[in-house]
Amino acid sequence: SLTKAVEDVSQHSHTQTETLREKQKILKTLQAALADIEKKTVHAEQQLRSKLREIRLLEGEMEHLERQKVLLQDRCASINRENVKQHMLIQDKEENARSTLEKISMYRNKMKGHRDAVLQAVSQIEAHRELEENRMLVLKLRQEKEQLKEDLQNPNGITLQTVQEETDALKKEISERNIAIAGGREQLKKEFEIHAKLKRDIEIQNRRYEAIVKRLRCQLSRAQAVHRHTLDEIFHLQKELTELKGHQHSSQD
Repeated sequence: SLTKAVEDVSQHSHTQTETLREKQKILKTLQAALADIEKKTVHAEQQLRSKLREIRLLEGEMEHLERQKVLLQDRCASINRENVKQHMLIQDKEENARSTLEKISMYRNKMKGHRDAVLQAVSQIEAHRELEENRMLVLKLRQEKEQLKEDLQNPNGITLQTVQEETDALKKEISERNIAIAGGREQLKKEFEIHAKLKRDIEIQNRRYEAIVKRLRCQLSRAQAVHRHTLDEIFHLQKELTELKGHQHSSQD
């Protein structure tokens, strides 16, 4: 009976020893798995921080592109206003040129009427004066007429010089206004070309911006997906870690 009891105790002790060894093996396995999970957790956190930095850089680039777009739109609006101003200035200059031409035409008609009036007055005086006075007057008028005729025929005459000077001055003014109008048109043409170029640049920039935004959105979506996957993996690893710690405590008990 005592021998049987000793054998039972020995058998029980051997069983406990084997059980303890199995638990120690399980504990070592769990500790190795726990170390691997902790290493994976650190790596996942590093990847998460890297993705967050990339997202912040992408957001900064998007804000910079938006500011560039606003600046280009403001510049285009300014050029449009300047083009309208130049167009109105050219219209004013053309109106002034038309007014100057009308003044020249009125002056010519006035000179023609003045000559007709002089000739008519001479004819009336010749008809109503006495013969002697008429003769003297006719002689005088003929002399004046000849002088006037010579003066009108003479390129250096006072009358023609006065008319020529006024005509030259008007022609000069018209020429200057035409030059100014031509310059304004050339400037307006250049502004239109600049405006067209800016419009093309803005369209190119908008297409580039849209492509970049599309690319950034895709990258952001991928980063968010990776972020969610990383969070899920971290949560899963933390859950496994908790379970392993629970198993470890149970094994130690």
